[in-house]
Amino acid sequence: MSLKGKIKRKLKKVYKHYRYKIYFPGLYKKYCKKPVIDNKVLFLEMRFEELSHSFQRLYQKLEETGEYTLSTAYVRFNFARGKEYTELVKEALQEIASARFVFVDDASIILSCIPLREETTVINLWHACGAFKKFGRSTATKIFGSSAKELDKYPNYANLDLVTVSSPEVVWAYEEAMNLPEGIVKALGISRTDCFYDQSFVESRKEKLYDVMPQARGKKVILYAPTFRGRVSTATSPDEIDFVQMKENFGEDHVLVCKLHPFVKEHPVIPDEASDFAMDVEGTGLTIEDLLCSADICISDYSSLVFEYSLFEKPMIFYAYDYDDYCDWRGFYYDYSEFTPGPIVKTQEELMEAIRASDDHFDPALVKAFKKKFMESCDGHATERIMAYMKEKQMQ
Repeated sequence: MSLKGKIKRKLKKVYKHYRYKIYFPGLYKKYCKKPVIDNKVLFLEMRFEELSHSFQRLYQKLEETGEYTLSTAYVRFNFARGKEYTELVKEALQEIASARFVFVDDASIILSCIPLREETTVINLWHACGAFKKFGRSTATKIFGSSAKELDKYPNYANLDLVTVSSPEVVWAYEEAMNLPEGIVKALGISRTDCFYDQSFVESRKEKLYDVMPQARGKKVILYAPTFRGRVSTATSPDEIDFVQMKENFGEDHVLVCKLHPFVKEHPVIPDEASDFAMDVEGTGLTIEDLLCSADICISDYSSLVFEYSLFEKPMIFYAYDYDDYCDWRGFYYDYSEFTPGPIVKTQEELMEAIRASDDHFDPALVKAFKKKFMESCDGHATERIMAYMKEKQMQ
């Protein structure tokens, strides 16, 4: 590394130390001069510009009670930069300082760096189900992750009182990833999955898809929903689907719906000759919940959405053409080849063969066992249990 590069790297370290060890904690202490509002609930959105689906059902249910003052804060971590980011964090710290409850659904260096007052309870409604690809402290030896030394200095999961997960089976993985003691991670279920037990909601999602994609009516819906590659701020999507060939093989009685990870900015292009068969739903208003409810087959790779899709007990295909690279990059909590409740394919030809076989060779017992193991606490009542936890905390 050049001398200029070394100086720049050193200055970035000094700036990070100042921000998270001095400036933001100092601001928070100043804001704490005002009292906590006992019924105030803050939803802290770390990355997006609107509340993610992890929050929406709980927000709605709390709003319906009329017992809480609800607030939101958006910090755009890894997306906003410089002064803009600093101002967003300042606004968030003001909100946190007076909140009785703070909900977050991701890593948060902001919550972790402040001397949180005792009256405030922080609950992490983790944005994913199950335990698939590694994150947090579990990636300290992987390319994707920060070092253990860096994570100790700047933790992302400090000051948490509760982390909700989808099943008792995965509690250990979250304790490892978040470096948390026993008792904080609890299998209360994932709030966002409650909607999948509302049959009227599920049926309405199919109609929503047909409104956007009329050619899907009367056909089987293939959902292609891969996770992103690389780091969050520069995320890319796999581009290994030949849409024209897929149409030639399945266009008569199937449609293909593509839902890429929200971190991805540049999407694969669907050729005009396949546009009546395949659609990238970005910008259409269709959410991943809408598509999970509507899909007859789900093609993914390493995305945790397969846990949610298992609730429907339908076929899944795992298109893992870059498994070796991805394993080196990030790694998994369970043996990938034994863990997946469906065929693993590595080429377009294998993918098409798996789609053809999904009718005659689908084994629902595999998916049911997967669902039982990893989604046991997602029974349609997770939000109720989280709200009951809040009530208990208020009475203490």
